[in-house]
Amino acid sequence: MREKDTGARHAGGAKPERYIQPSILMALLDGPSYGYQLLQRLPEYGFLRDEVPPGMIYRHLRQMEEEKLVESRWEAEGSGPAKRVYVMTAEGGEVLEAWVAHMERRARRLQEFADSYRRREPPPQGSGSAT
Repeated sequence: MREKDTGARHAGGAKPERYIQPSILMALLDGPSYGYQLLQRLPEYGFLRDEVPPGMIYRHLRQMEEEKLVESRWEAEGSGPAKRVYVMTAEGGEVLEAWVAHMERRARRLQEFADSYRRREPPPQGSGSAT
Protein backbone atom coordinates (compact mmCIF):
# COMPACT_ATOMS: atom_id res chain seq x y z
CA MET A 1 0.00 0.00 0.00
CA ARG A 2 1.38 3.39 -0.93
CA GLU A 3 1.95 5.88 1.87
CA LYS A 4 -0.51 8.31 0.32
CA ASP A 5 -3.26 5.66 0.56
CA THR A 6 -2.75 5.17 4.29
CA GLY A 7 -3.15 8.83 5.30
CA ALA A 8 -6.64 8.39 6.76
CA ARG A 9 -5.35 5.56 8.93
CA HIS A 10 -2.60 7.66 10.49
CA ALA A 11 -2.91 9.97 13.47
CA GLY A 12 -4.98 12.99 12.67
CA GLY A 13 -6.86 11.17 9.94
CA ALA A 14 -10.26 11.78 11.58
CA LYS A 15 -12.67 13.96 9.64
CA PRO A 16 -12.57 17.45 11.16
CA GLU A 17 -15.85 18.35 9.39
CA ARG A 18 -17.51 16.25 12.07
CA TYR A 19 -16.80 19.05 14.54
CA ILE A 20 -18.44 21.86 12.58
CA GLN A 21 -21.72 21.52 14.47
CA PRO A 22 -20.24 21.89 17.96
CA SER A 23 -17.94 24.65 16.70
CA ILE A 24 -20.92 26.63 15.37
CA LEU A 25 -22.78 26.13 18.64
CA MET A 26 -19.70 27.18 20.60
CA ALA A 27 -19.39 30.36 18.53
CA LEU A 28 -23.07 31.12 19.19
CA LEU A 29 -22.49 30.96 22.96
CA ASP A 30 -21.26 34.54 22.67
CA GLY A 31 -24.58 35.63 21.21
CA PRO A 32 -26.32 36.03 17.86
CA SER A 33 -24.12 35.95 14.78
CA TYR A 34 -24.46 35.81 11.03
CA GLY A 35 -22.89 33.25 8.72
CA TYR A 36 -19.80 35.22 7.71
CA GLN A 37 -18.92 35.94 11.35
CA LEU A 38 -19.30 32.25 12.18
CA LEU A 39 -17.11 31.38 9.22
CA GLN A 40 -14.38 33.62 10.63
CA ARG A 41 -14.64 32.13 14.14
CA LEU A 42 -14.59 28.40 13.37
CA PRO A 43 -10.83 28.03 12.83
CA GLU A 44 -10.14 29.31 16.37
CA TYR A 45 -11.52 26.04 17.78
CA GLY A 46 -8.76 24.05 16.09
CA PHE A 47 -10.75 21.41 14.24
CA LEU A 48 -10.46 22.90 10.78
CA ARG A 49 -7.00 23.65 9.47
CA ASP A 50 -7.94 25.27 6.19
CA GLU A 51 -10.46 27.87 5.21
CA VAL A 52 -13.99 26.60 5.72
CA PRO A 53 -16.07 26.62 2.52
CA PRO A 54 -19.05 28.97 3.02
CA GLY A 55 -21.43 26.47 1.43
CA MET A 56 -20.51 23.91 4.07
CA ILE A 57 -21.31 26.32 6.91
CA TYR A 58 -24.64 27.37 5.46
CA ARG A 59 -25.58 23.74 4.79
CA HIS A 60 -24.86 22.93 8.46
CA LEU A 61 -26.77 25.99 9.64
CA ARG A 62 -29.85 25.00 7.58
CA GLN A 63 -29.71 21.46 8.95
CA MET A 64 -29.22 22.73 12.50
CA GLU A 65 -32.21 25.04 12.06
CA GLU A 66 -34.34 22.09 10.87
CA GLU A 67 -33.21 20.19 14.00
CA LYS A 68 -34.19 23.19 16.18
CA LEU A 69 -30.61 23.68 17.43
CA VAL A 70 -30.47 27.23 16.06
CA GLU A 71 -33.00 29.82 14.98
CA SER A 72 -32.51 32.61 12.46
CA ARG A 73 -34.03 35.90 11.49
CA TRP A 74 -33.30 38.50 8.84
CA GLU A 75 -31.70 41.68 10.10
CA ALA A 76 -31.59 44.75 7.88
CA GLU A 77 -29.43 47.21 9.80
CA GLY A 78 -27.13 49.73 8.19
CA SER A 79 -26.74 50.43 4.50
CA GLY A 80 -25.74 46.92 3.42
CA PRO A 81 -27.95 44.03 2.43
CA ALA A 82 -30.03 42.18 5.01
CA LYS A 83 -28.22 39.40 6.85
CA ARG A 84 -29.55 36.21 8.35
CA VAL A 85 -28.65 36.22 12.04
CA TYR A 86 -28.42 32.93 13.94
CA VAL A 87 -28.97 32.28 17.63
CA MET A 88 -28.59 29.04 19.58
CA THR A 89 -31.75 27.52 21.06
CA ALA A 90 -32.03 25.76 24.44
CA GLU A 91 -31.96 22.45 22.57
CA GLY A 92 -28.77 23.60 20.83
CA GLY A 93 -27.26 24.28 24.26
CA GLU A 94 -28.12 20.74 25.35
CA VAL A 95 -26.52 19.31 22.21
CA LEU A 96 -23.38 21.40 22.81
CA GLU A 97 -23.23 20.09 26.39
CA ALA A 98 -23.45 16.52 25.04
CA TRP A 99 -20.64 17.26 22.54
CA VAL A 100 -18.43 18.63 25.32
CA ALA A 101 -19.07 15.56 27.49
CA HIS A 102 -18.21 13.33 24.50
CA MET A 103 -14.99 15.29 23.88
CA GLU A 104 -14.01 15.06 27.56
CA ARG A 105 -14.49 11.27 27.52
CA ARG A 106 -12.50 11.01 24.30
CA ALA A 107 -9.73 13.21 25.72
CA ARG A 108 -9.47 11.00 28.82
CA ARG A 109 -9.22 7.84 26.70
CA LEU A 110 -6.59 9.41 24.48
CA GLN A 111 -4.60 10.58 27.50
CA GLU A 112 -4.81 7.11 29.08
CA PHE A 113 -3.54 5.58 25.85
CA ALA A 114 -0.64 8.05 25.64
CA ASP A 115 0.20 7.52 29.33
CA SER A 116 0.22 3.74 28.82
CA TYR A 117 2.58 4.15 25.88
CA ARG A 118 4.92 6.45 27.83
CA ARG A 119 5.13 4.00 30.77
CA ARG A 120 6.44 1.18 28.56
CA GLU A 121 10.08 0.44 27.94
CA PRO A 122 11.21 1.65 24.53
CA PRO A 123 11.57 -1.21 22.03
CA PRO A 124 15.14 -2.27 21.24
CA GLN A 125 16.62 -0.56 18.19
CA GLY A 126 16.02 -2.50 14.97
CA SER A 127 13.23 -4.66 16.41
CA GLY A 128 10.73 -3.60 13.77
CA SER A 129 9.10 -6.26 11.64
CA ALA A 130 10.80 -5.78 8.30
CA THR A 131 9.29 -7.72 5.45
